[in-house]
Formats: sequence, C-alpha cells, structure tokens
Amino acid sequence: MKTYSVKDLARLAGVSVRTLHHYDEIGLLKPAFTGENRYRYYGEDELLRLQQILIHREMDIPLAEIGAILDAPGFDRLEALQAQRLRLEDMAKRYAGMVRTIDRTIAHLKGEREMQDKELYSGLVSPEKQAEYEAWLIDNHGAWMEPEIERSRKVVGGMSADERTAHMDELKAIEHALAEGLRRGLPPQAAALEPLIERHRRWVAASWGRDCPPDAYATLAGIYEHPDFRARYETIHAGFADYLIAAMKAWARRQRE
Repeated sequence: MKTYSVKDLARLAGVSVRTLHHYDEIGLLKPAFTGENRYRYYGEDELLRLQQILIHREMDIPLAEIGAILDAPGFDRLEALQAQRLRLEDMAKRYAGMVRTIDRTIAHLKGEREMQDKELYSGLVSPEKQAEYEAWLIDNHGAWMEPEIERSRKVVGGMSADERTAHMDELKAIEHALAEGLRRGLPPQAAALEPLIERHRRWVAASWGRDCPPDAYATLAGIYEHPDFRARYETIHAGFADYLIAAMKAWARRQRE
C-alpha cells in the first residue's frame, strides 16, 4: 500500500499542510498511522476521504456538517460520488446556459446581433431556485403571498431591458448609501437614514406594482431573513443584513406611532 506524508499529500491534493493538520485536529481526516519519526502518513482510504471532504467543501457545506455526513452509519462512498456527479452535471448545464446568455449580451452591446429582452435573463435564475423562493415565501408568510408574487412577476416582466437596468441600478445605489451609514457608525434607527429608507420603500412599491405601507414593509424585512438574502447583503458590507432589516423595521414602527 502506497502511503503519503502530510507534505506529499498536501502537494498532491493542492491544499496546505496546515489544512491537513487542522483536519486531523478536528477529527475530520485522521492519518492512517503516525511513524516513529512522528510524521503523519495517509493511505488510499484517507485519500478517498479527503476527496469527499474537498467535494463537499466546494459545495459550500461547513466542515462540521461534512464530518457528520462522512461518519453517518449509512454513508456509501460510491453512492455519494454518483449523486455528486449528477448534481455537478446539472450545475455545469446551468453555468453553460449563463455563459451563453453573457456571450449573447456581449454581442448585443457590440452591435453584432439583436437580443430580445427576455433573453437577458435566460439561465441566470434556475426555475428550481425561483420556485424554492416562492415556496419559502408562501410557507413562511401565508397563501396571501401568491397573488403578490404573481403581481410582482408581471410588473418586472413588463419592464424593458433599459427599465430593468435602471431599476436595479437604483436599488444598488440605495443599498450602498445605507451601507455607508453602517460604515459611519450610524444606528439603524437614526433619523438620518429615513430619506434612504423611504427611497428603498418606494423602490419596493415600484417592484410590487402597488403601495408598500408600513406593515407590508415590516413584513418584507422579515422576508430578508432568508439565507440567500442575507448572503447577498453580507457581500455589500459585513453586518449589512441585520442593519437593513433593523432600519426597515424601525421606519415601519415610527410610521405606526
């Protein structure tokens, strides 16, 4: 049986020695044995387990969860690889669709071809992900969300490409202005934020195709608790998700007082 030292395995797998030491310390990947020289050595079973760790990590699964998955009594490495292959095939098809959409848009902007408005969004949001969002909204907020989702879909679908771009540019400007308040240390309840929050509320109303009163705006703040919304807001600034949610709720509360 061929074995690898920790240094050799790190080089083979493209990870750092420190990473392998960490995996050993947390019990995620133990060496096959430790030699008299106190070096760690890894065999085929450890190499296959490391492959699973790296695959799961690339799928954004936390290390603590990876360990639980790999150590579960019913875990089957072959079945896991087959399932992972299917998932990656689906992802590859989706990304290929996104690349085609980007290429068509580049050609359109260069004046090399005409592009229909509906083509701008082909492959960017999977039907499964959109259905997941809508189901989450209905499950967490009630059946009344269904007509609201349909109304918003019609409003956005009725915009031209330029209108959609301007609409999203406005949102970006609002969010970054609010994030600047966070960077400056303004509390989310600060009166100075009120014009920006009101601007954000008007943007939401335009997206919905109807007014957005305080109660509805506060409900929307709760919707922003969804992990995908949180992840997006955290890319704007660390802590921005909680900041925006608190600012929205504070505005709605003031309107009701």
